[in-house]
Order: sequence, then structure tokens, then C-alpha cells
Amino acid sequence: MKSTTDGYRSWFSTLIHTLRPQEAEVGFSTTLAIYIARHFTLNTLSMVLALTGLVSLFDFIDLLRRAATRPNVPTSLILEIAGLHIPYYVIYVLPFGILLGGIVCFSRLTRSSELIVARAAGISAWQFLASPLACALLIGLFTTTGISALSSSMYRQAELLDQSYLRTGGGVLTLKGGELWLRQADEGLTPHGVAILHAQNVKLAQDTLDVSGVTIFRLDDRDRLIVRVEAPTGTLAHQQWSLNDSSLLHPDHLPEKVGTLTLPSDLTVDRIQESFASPDTLSVFALPGFISLLERSGFPSIRHRLHFQSLLALPILAGTMALVSAGFSMRPARRGGVARMLGSGIAAGFALFTISKVAEQFGESGALPPVLAAWAPTGAGLCLAVALLLHMEDG
Repeated sequence: MKSTTDGYRSWFSTLIHTLRPQEAEVGFSTTLAIYIARHFTLNTLSMVLALTGLVSLFDFIDLLRRAATRPNVPTSLILEIAGLHIPYYVIYVLPFGILLGGIVCFSRLTRSSELIVARAAGISAWQFLASPLACALLIGLFTTTGISALSSSMYRQAELLDQSYLRTGGGVLTLKGGELWLRQADEGLTPHGVAILHAQNVKLAQDTLDVSGVTIFRLDDRDRLIVRVEAPTGTLAHQQWSLNDSSLLHPDHLPEKVGTLTLPSDLTVDRIQESFASPDTLSVFALPGFISLLERSGFPSIRHRLHFQSLLALPILAGTMALVSAGFSMRPARRGGVARMLGSGIAAGFALFTISKVAEQFGESGALPPVLAAWAPTGAGLCLAVALLLHMEDG
């Protein structure tokens, strides 16, 4: 083992001293950058896959526990639901996987003296970290743009299967217990008008939404009441409300019976259901338009805005985790044992994870703006990484 390590060290030293005179102008070898990037990427992906497998195993065990009281649910269905969760867990463990993968990569380079040889050749820590940082940013960007789209689709299917076979009760609207408030654009009476709908009871029937005890307030662009509509029953189907046995109540006028009344709507049953569902069922590309629809319809959008900002912050968070791992693992072993070094890095990862969860709770409660809550872990990690690297560079 020692001879193998000495061989790597000799090869790495020869590489540095061979390439340095030829590339003095650029200050850093492309071959060396590729070598470091390959090691970092392989260690990071291996750690992400290992963590994803571990979390998926616990998820599968939990699904088996929930299905234990339902003998009609086959194991194949449990496996399908667990498999559909895998892309979601890849996104979930990615920052921690990059942190652990980076610690393993940089500690190996430090222990084999490859980092020492590079520093002796005049390569700074910032130059050494350029290629791992670029890899981490690209992995985060691919996760946000690619894996999140796959994850949202698969997670939506998993939620439908879970709802149908493992949960009690009906859909999310049934579980809400009845009352429903909606806000939508209404230009039937005046430009830029608004309609606010309240239904006392809600029932989902296939592709239609049946409501009863309906009241609709139709307002102008200054939120002044134009007319109030009362109806005992109604239906939402094909982006249109159909209200039965309706009555119109104008200010300072007697009620007027009009029978069946139709009102166009940009809402659908699926969109209403999605507004109550997890934001994880929507991709980063679908979230902005859906957030706008929620706000126009009067639904709370804070969870969706927080999730959207978290996906936007993921590439920067991935790069931050790479820098944090370097700050803990690129220091010479004489400043502390390897176990202490790795333990400090892992503790920092858990601390950042705790910060992210606390910030998320503050964001969902409205105590923090969603942008600040989503980017807080990234900012805290970046400050920690820069401090560690500056301390290491200054000796």
C-alpha cells in the first residue's frame, strides 16, 4: 500500500514540475484540473448514490409498515412507490453528499501529499479548488433543471398511488372538511374585475368539483361590490362554473332569480388539487406560473415560493458544500487528527442542515421572506467556507 501511495506521489510531483514551466502564464495545469475534478466527481456521485440508497431503504421500510394493515396492497406496489421517490431523495441528499464526497476526496489528496506537492509548486488553494467548485455548480445546476423535473413527475405519481392505496379518506379537498374560498379574475362585468367564491361544502367527483351553499362576490377593479350571486349548488368543469337556481343581489335592490348562471374560470379541478398538494410535485419550470395562479386565486403560495427559491439556490449551495469540505479536509494532518478533521466537517454539515430546517419553518410561518429563508443556509455555508479557506491560506 505504501509503495502504491509513493508511486502516486511521485507521478503527481512529476506532473506538476513537468507542466508548470509550460503553463506558467495560465498559472494552473488543465491536466491537473481534470485530474482533481475527476476524483471529486467520482467521490461525490458515489456518496450521493450511497446516501440516496440508505434513505430509500428507510422509506421502503416505512411504506411496508404503513401497508401492514392493508393486506390487499402488494409488495410490488410498495416497491413502485419507493422507486418513484428516488429522484426526490437525490435532490434531498445532494448537498450533504457533496460535503462528504468532497471531504473524502480532499483528505485523500492531503494524506497522499499530492496537495502538498501542488502547494509547493506555487498553486494556491483557490486555484486548486476551481475545478471541484465548477463540478459542484454543474451538478447542482443539472439537479435543479433536470432531476427536479423528473422528480416532480415521479413524486406526483407516487402521491397518487399513496393517496389511493395507503391513506384513509378521499382527496385533499375532502380532507379539508368542506369550506372553500377562491379568488379569480372576472371581466364579465367590468375590465380587471375580480370574483371571490365561497362554498360551504365541496365534493370531488371524477373530473368535476361539486359545491353547495355558494356565494360569489363580483367586484370591480377597485374592489367595490357590483353584485352578489347566491346559489344552492354549483359545479366546476371545463374551466367554467355552472351555478344552479341562482339569485343576483345588487346593492340597494331586491334579489333577482336568474336560474342557471355560468362564470368562466381559469381554474381546473387538477389545479385546485395541486394547490393543496406538496410543492415537490411541481418542477422548477412550472412553479412560477403556478405561483402566479395561486396568488390570483386567493390560495396561499408561500410553500411554493419557498420551494422555488430553494431549487434556485441549490447550485450555489452545492458549490458552497464543496468549499466547506475543502476548508475542513485540506489542512495538514499535523493540525489535528484525520478523525477530528472529518468529524468537524460532518458536524458543520449537520449544523447547516439544521439552519436550513429552522429557516424553512420560519419561512413557512411567514416570519421570514421565502427568498431569505431559502438562501440562508447557502449564505451561512459560504461565510464558513471563505473563513476556513482564508485561514488556511494565511497559515
